[in-house]
Amino acid sequence: MKQIFEQARILLHDIYPEKEIEALVKQLLQKVCNQSRTNILIYKNRDLLLENREDVMQMLSRLKTGEPIQYILGETEFYGSMFKVAPGVLIPRPETEELVELIIRENKAAGLAVLDIGTGSGCIAISLAKNMNQASVEAWDISEDALAIASGNNQLSRTNVTFRQVDVLNLTVEQMSAKFDIIVSNPPYVCEEEAEAMHVNVMEFEPHIALFVPDKNPLLFYRKIAESGLSLLNPRGKIYFEINERFGSMTANMLAELSYSNAEVIKDIFGKDRIVMAQINLPAHQ
Repeated sequence: MKQIFEQARILLHDIYPEKEIEALVKQLLQKVCNQSRTNILIYKNRDLLLENREDVMQMLSRLKTGEPIQYILGETEFYGSMFKVAPGVLIPRPETEELVELIIRENKAAGLAVLDIGTGSGCIAISLAKNMNQASVEAWDISEDALAIASGNNQLSRTNVTFRQVDVLNLTVEQMSAKFDIIVSNPPYVCEEEAEAMHVNVMEFEPHIALFVPDKNPLLFYRKIAESGLSLLNPRGKIYFEINERFGSMTANMLAELSYSNAEVIKDIFGKDRIVMAQINLPAHQ
């Protein structure tokens, strides 16, 4: 195994820092050798089987191109569970775990109806279904590829999330007639002008449909979801957004203008504006 670490440093030195290279190799070895992290450290000086060595070297070549390790492994951990991921879905981020934690902590009542808009891998919807008190969870996405992956994760997690292919920018009358206590969304929020500053493993591998919004309309999805929420949410229902740190106040103000109350901007563990939440005070809509 020691030789693999040395080869990885040579191959990846111009892309990743040395400590990150070591961490990436350990993840690859855990997957290929089906060993725990502890065993990888204990047997670091042992030789790999030829087939395992070839598999790891192939994976290192993919890392060299900038491909995210989550896609190479085909899975990633989120909120204590493993989720299958592939290039058709956005890779779950640690910040989104904070969004899930907030919703679970603030909503203890049993049997709440939850809607996750833009579900991707299903990580938010499935995590809420597993950890809330008998919640009924529905999840929407426009992408067939994403829904296929999310449905697979639903089966693996043994949860009962209902997945639907829905274009939130063009909701039908039937879709608007549903009722929920909570709407959560981590929609596309990266402005096109921010693309140049993004890492190659995001720009060249993750789905742009799940990332970008027009520079002139950064709240495109938030406004549409919030407007729809006026009909979709039950009285006193709540809405939770993961946001672009640049638009926290703008998003909260938009919600206030639409008659949501208690709009609040919440910072993530890095001190960046990351979540906006609000509550609807209006009576049930027609």
